[in-house]
Amino acid sequence: MPDFYEFFAGGGMVRAGLGTSWRCLFSNDFDHKKSRVYRENWGDVELKTVDVGSLTTVDLPGRVDLAWASFPCQDLSLAGAGAGLKGDRSGTFWPFWNLMKGLLEDSRSPRLVVLENVCGTLTSHGGRDFATICSTLQQGGYTVGAVVIDAALFVPQSRPRLFVIGVRADLSVPQGLIGEGPSAPWHTRALKTGYGRLNPESRRNWIWWNLPHPEARTISFSDVIEENPSTASWFSSKETKQLLSMMSAINKAKVTEAKRARRRMVGGMYKRTRRDEFGRKVQRVEVRFDDVAGCLRTPAGGSSRQLIIVVDGPSVTARLISSRETARLMGLPEEYILPENYNEAYHLTGDGVVVPVVRYLAQHILEPILDCVKPGTIIAA
Repeated sequence: MPDFYEFFAGGGMVRAGLGTSWRCLFSNDFDHKKSRVYRENWGDVELKTVDVGSLTTVDLPGRVDLAWASFPCQDLSLAGAGAGLKGDRSGTFWPFWNLMKGLLEDSRSPRLVVLENVCGTLTSHGGRDFATICSTLQQGGYTVGAVVIDAALFVPQSRPRLFVIGVRADLSVPQGLIGEGPSAPWHTRALKTGYGRLNPESRRNWIWWNLPHPEARTISFSDVIEENPSTASWFSSKETKQLLSMMSAINKAKVTEAKRARRRMVGGMYKRTRRDEFGRKVQRVEVRFDDVAGCLRTPAGGSSRQLIIVVDGPSVTARLISSRETARLMGLPEEYILPENYNEAYHLTGDGVVVPVVRYLAQHILEPILDCVKPGTIIAA
């Protein structure tokens, strides 16, 4: 059974994705509200609720196969202030990496390191932040590759994320996992551009991961919708009309087209600040009816909560997306315990990692690499 550490754990969605065939030896998050949910779902043995910068290698038991870090995205996000790895939040990558360096000095480096973040990481500071992450892992003794995975391949939510995967250089990577070059959809234009900005040494220690294409997704946005959710009430007719009045002509046309579809149509809506024809900033409601929800975001990150709209012929109803619906969009099981407070639940899910994406990476990259390590073998770091 492979062992792992989970940093910036939130509600333990990486743990959920890895599954019961993996064993968590340590997890960490600084947010006490998220930690309470983590303990409700996973117990309190492994979790330590402190800032990652206060941890030392003494806190990290044993020798693990994987260290996973979904470090904060705010300073790397396109919607953020652009501080990048120098920011207070995304800069927590550095204390995490100091722990990895400490494990190297203790001769117990994780065999694998996975970093997850927003795709803005690829362009932050002209690509220098991505280059820094890659070179830092390589200098720590890891061969590195990256993929961009849109969760919409697995769940009805548009959520592209960057995954940087480091393999300790003394491990063998099965040839079937190594591609001859970039391949769609895993290696986007932005990722290829980011690779091109790496220094020659980093490009030499790079893997183009070869992932199979997943089976077609069978669940749509309408499949996750609750008829009578306990955490979100349907708006009144007046409130719904107000939302429709805030749409541009293009978005109103989408609603009109949905009325003609002769079937129940479920869409996602966000309130955005846009400029009107006179250049004035106004609040607009934007809608999509492609059976995929927009990316869940946290209000603290500057984006509004997602709304849903249900069109069934002439009938149009709307409300906030419910807590359970957000959990379903993250691929969490129905038995997963959510906070009773709506804002806390939304923040928890909006900050998380989509569970089936983690499982896919584990099944097609992480586990095949570890399977090549003979049972009982201890490879010196």
